[in-house]
Amino acid sequence: MDIRLARIDDRLIHGQVATTWAKQTGINRIIVISDEVAKDSLRKFLLQEAAPPGIQSNIVTVARMLEIFDNALLASQKVMLLFTNPQDVEVLVRKGLQLDSLNIGGMRFVGGKRMVTNFVSVDEADIASFRYLDSQGIELDVRKVPTDRKVHLMDLFEK
Repeated sequence: MDIRLARIDDRLIHGQVATTWAKQTGINRIIVISDEVAKDSLRKFLLQEAAPPGIQSNIVTVARMLEIFDNALLASQKVMLLFTNPQDVEVLVRKGLQLDSLNIGGMRFVGGKRMVTNFVSVDEADIASFRYLDSQGIELDVRKVPTDRKVHLMDLFEK
């Protein structure tokens, strides 16, 4: 599997993903990795319908992704991995998924979180997962779209 983009965006497949990121990365498959979404048949259906023409989409649990990430059937696939949170990314990395970078495109504000940008909010669990991912040499960049200037997430925690 050729991972062209790993991205956290709790909106998952939407206009920015379907247009700019998909074109920029040249993918042919989007894999949404979320236990919550994988168990919701309506959300699964809507996300599969939201994928751009010519791009396959799958919605899988974290456990299922652990089973398939090194499967030979995905070897020729150019993939975008979409997550809703950094904890799921951390689980996969700890189990052997190799990532060079992780784009953080949107984490909504809810109670108990603090805003680090106008579109990224984190709590202590998020920060702990991001610190682990950073310690593994994974570049953590904050951008909504490919043309935005890269902002390194760890720099935002220092402020």
